[in-house]
Amino acid sequence: MGVPVVAIVGRPNVGKSTLLNRIVGRQEAIVEERPGVTRDRKELDAEWGGRRFVLVDTGGWLASGDAIDEQVSRQAERAMAAADLLLLVVDTEVGVTEEDARVAAVVRRLGRPVLVVANKVDGDSRDLDVWEFARLGLGDPWPVSALHGRGTGDLLDEVVARLPEPGPDEERAFELRPAAPGPVPGPEAAMPSVAIVGRPNVGKSTLFNRLIGDERSVVHDMPGTTRDTIDTVIEAPSGRIRLLDTAGMRRRSRIHEGTEYYSLVRALRAVDAADVAILVIDATEGVSHQDQRLAERIDAAGSPIVLLLNKWELLDAEQRAAVRAQVADRLGFLPEAPVVAGSALTGKAIHKLLPALDAAMEGYRRRVPTRELNTVIQAAQAAHPSPGGRVLYATQGATDPPTITLFATRELPRTYLRYLERKIREHFEFGPTPVKLRVRRRSG
Repeated sequence: MGVPVVAIVGRPNVGKSTLLNRIVGRQEAIVEERPGVTRDRKELDAEWGGRRFVLVDTGGWLASGDAIDEQVSRQAERAMAAADLLLLVVDTEVGVTEEDARVAAVVRRLGRPVLVVANKVDGDSRDLDVWEFARLGLGDPWPVSALHGRGTGDLLDEVVARLPEPGPDEERAFELRPAAPGPVPGPEAAMPSVAIVGRPNVGKSTLFNRLIGDERSVVHDMPGTTRDTIDTVIEAPSGRIRLLDTAGMRRRSRIHEGTEYYSLVRALRAVDAADVAILVIDATEGVSHQDQRLAERIDAAGSPIVLLLNKWELLDAEQRAAVRAQVADRLGFLPEAPVVAGSALTGKAIHKLLPALDAAMEGYRRRVPTRELNTVIQAAQAAHPSPGGRVLYATQGATDPPTITLFATRELPRTYLRYLERKIREHFEFGPTPVKLRVRRRSG
């Protein structure tokens, strides 16, 4: 697409994510002083000296390890092969290790342009130590302190100088890229965000990879594989959709380490920023109490929910009936939520997700005519008058989700508000989209 790509690579725990945070100027990647925190590729837009580029943070490359380490290393190699420039980060405090030498060999084999970044040079006393890394055979090392910012400006000057000449499609390519989670100004505001959420190990990353058609997130049958929120844009029949793959959410009482806590915070931020959420439930375990809590949390954020009963192929007819009964019983507060029973691993029924998401988004952004809205309210009051006040007038003040203000003579009971919400939902066919009602008192 004409976008220059710079990949940050190296063995675990040399400061790759700290360098990424320093370059983009915000805390995007989770950083902790132990190896293996970053596992997925993370792509962010960066700019220096008026030149914009895509910065890719990768997990630590290892020559050997367990199944997850092997997947992380493959992810890193794919990022290397696709990049216009590599930043090979090494640790000056430790010196050249066997893993550094092996990563350097991979870089030479791929033939990509590279800068050796000698990190953790926090003072002048370490300036001479960086020259040890010249024996990697990849040119002179660049001394920096990603933590304190020392030398990063000079490094970025060299990065920009090494980038390919800007192509005619570069600006347009940046317009099509997803932004960081949060409010999105300008034309990208129209691009819906879909958060894939659920408990650990229910198949979220497998679904993410299935939908984007690429092994973007590391998948393994161990809870907690995804540590950060990963996002990408896919082409759907209705247009572009921004997908967010989040870390598994557990009860806070079961979160014992700092990294997992910040993963939870990032996942909750993604839910709050998303327009719609896919709640992935492991059908082999049924609907748990934690699934209930997650559904309540998403519903409170105002996002419509599409339920995916994953691993459906592993259940017999009796088990499937029991799970559907659990959905009706334990998630009964989501009466309109579409339920897709399928398999992220095999792809069975996953094609039903996109139409369900489109329908949810249509309701999420719908604005109803004021006159028709008041006709529905008056008919509902005539059929079942409120035991308290009376609604004089109603208007829709906002979308995303639809928010309706009721001007009433006095406060209305919660039960009556739920009745009016149901009538509004039924008439305008809002589907799974939450409808918020706000009451303002007015004499009359």
